[in-house]
Amino acid sequence: MDKQTQTEIEAAVFRRLVEHLDENKDVQNIDLMILADFCRNCLAKWYSSAASEKGVDVDYEAAREVVYKMPYSEWKEKHQLPATDEQLEKLAARQQK
Repeated sequence: MDKQTQTEIEAAVFRRLVEHLDENKDVQNIDLMILADFCRNCLAKWYSSAASEKGVDVDYEAAREVVYKMPYSEWKEKHQLPATDEQLEKLAARQQK
């Protein structure tokens, strides 16, 4: 596989991941962190970092808008629930590993 095709496939996979997360807003970031050690915010940080490596300025908030498909403050207000004590305990245990 040539590099251009690989890049196009990887870009399509990223777009599908963002779409999948958008279709499953009920999955909270803390749950993603507990289970997979990454969340939507991590994707935004990676997006911003990758852009920077290519000399393109995409700040964290702009990257979040790509991942969340809306401003983060709006997504948080509409879709983010307060973390439960159980979730916080599981996250703390995960981070200690």
